Amino acid sequence: GGTVFREAIICKNIPRLVTGWEKPIIIGRHAHADQYKATDFVVPGAGKLELIFTGENGEIIKHVVNDYKGAGVALAMFNTDASIIDFAHSSFKFALERKYPLYLSTKNTILKKYDGRFKDIFQDIYDKQYKSQYDAAGIWYEHRLIDDMVAYAMKSE
Repeated sequence: GGTVFREAIICKNIPRLVTGWEKPIIIGRHAHADQYKATDFVVPGAGKLELIFTGENGEIIKHVVNDYKGAGVALAMFNTDASIIDFAHSSFKFALERKYPLYLSTKNTILKKYDGRFKDIFQDIYDKQYKSQYDAAGIWYEHRLIDDMVAYAMKSE
């Protein structure tokens, strides 16, 4: 796994672009797999793009991704539960140490399985391992759609 946290450097003599922001917004980015280990290529012409998973037990899961009528591009990416779990723990611990609420933003309405997996794992870990600590610290965890998160962040302090 891996998580990269980015925090703004605030200088009193440089005006903020969003004047209502009084508290820092720290962005944590999952830095394992996803687009960093994705396979992408230019599709040279008409043809069928398939995604095939072959389990160790021989079980095959096959999806037709697209029937190309002409040239285009393709992308396949992945992640692992172990890495998502590590990302969740590092995010929960970082927010708890700083005493800041934690928000996970995804596009799980579109990427129901992919982003949904992040959402489900984060929620499960929060409920079982961090909720009581967050309650005691007066902070919270919440999942928000990325579109909503941007609007919420612009209005927040």
